[in-house]
Amino acid sequence: MGEGPVRVAVVNDYEIVVVGIAGVLAPYAERVAVVELDSGLPVATEVDLVLYDSFGQPQGEALDVRSILGSSGARLVVFSWNTQPELVEQSMRAGASGYVSKGVSGAELVAALERVHAGETVTPQAEADSDGAFGHWPGDAEGLSPREAEVLALLCQGLSNQEIGERAFLGLNTVKSYLRTLYRKIDADSRTRAVLWGIDHGFRPDRVRHRVERDRPEH
Repeated sequence: MGEGPVRVAVVNDYEIVVVGIAGVLAPYAERVAVVELDSGLPVATEVDLVLYDSFGQPQGEALDVRSILGSSGARLVVFSWNTQPELVEQSMRAGASGYVSKGVSGAELVAALERVHAGETVTPQAEADSDGAFGHWPGDAEGLSPREAEVLALLCQGLSNQEIGERAFLGLNTVKSYLRTLYRKIDADSRTRAVLWGIDHGFRPDRVRHRVERDRPEH
């Protein structure tokens, strides 16, 4: 491992998600330096690792590692609430070098990133899926849980209930349960009203790159 901190780009289609992760990693800057935050764009900076937050994103067999990494030459680490063994295995076959549960603490995430950078293959221990509160996500200020928010994000992308289940690795009945609870929380009585609420509350995917060292966003 070379000298200095591990250089990391954080990737997700929602700016609030990548900024939230960067905030959690900020106290560990001597070990992990977040140098780029990307929403809807491939990585452009030369970095060691790309931390791919799976919120509302393709996962498993649908993971397009080459498109995410761009020309960075980095290793990709998936960061997800979903830790089903089948999903983890699919992601690793697609080209990920590591897979980390969102049930970890900031210190545990840093340690996992360092291990991947050192050449280890890191995957979650057998555990229940996490619905913890790592960082931020669209709708958290309005009381939506991470899973409810992800289901709404996929709904706002125009996916059917079946497609939401396939993307988020949830059963159809579980998707319907999340929809019922989030509808109550946002006072929506239809799919259309839920989508309109989502568009007004940060559920439209972003397209922005922040290179942290220069602190100048590119649109």
